[in-house]
Amino acid sequence: MKYSYEFKKNCIELYKQGKWADTPRGINKYYFRNYIRRWYNLVETHGIEILKHKSHNNSFSVEDKYNSVLEVVKGKSTYQVSIELGISEGNIQNWINNYKIYGYNGLVNKKKGRKSKNTTMKKTNIHKPKKLNEFEREELIRLRAENEYIKAENEIIKKEIALREKNYAAQLKAKKQRLSKNSKKKATD
Repeated sequence: MKYSYEFKKNCIELYKQGKWADTPRGINKYYFRNYIRRWYNLVETHGIEILKHKSHNNSFSVEDKYNSVLEVVKGKSTYQVSIELGISEGNIQNWINNYKIYGYNGLVNKKKGRKSKNTTMKKTNIHKPKKLNEFEREELIRLRAENEYIKAENEIIKKEIALREKNYAAQLKAKKQRLSKNSKKKATD
């Protein structure tokens, strides 16, 4: 449920006076009072303007997300970090989970939405390659080195297979020669 700016402001004024605002119908009293406490902490940290509904979402850089995750790892609660950033605890929790699963890459913003069905309609500018940031450049260098290593491994494996086939063919040839010599000796005896 979205609450108006004025309603939140009134709830905080009552909270400062040591009173609770009336809990809206259909809302758990315990949860509603937690909302009021959170609003109060946000106002104390960021000012009253934080309660206004924003027309756009904040986008945090990978470094900001990483630093927030580190704060939690160092011992701060997700609640404290969320109040400092002015976002929900759920966002912080998602960043932590993504970091645990994917590492630093899990904090990179991904494109959202459904992929286009007709890829031929996309405008692509092949003349101007996209500039890479430092992280992408390091990843590209690592992947190229890994690719070269795998290519070298494949060449070694191919050579080993060819050598085995050559040795096997030589063994078969030698066996055939022995058998043909033995059959000639038996035929003469």
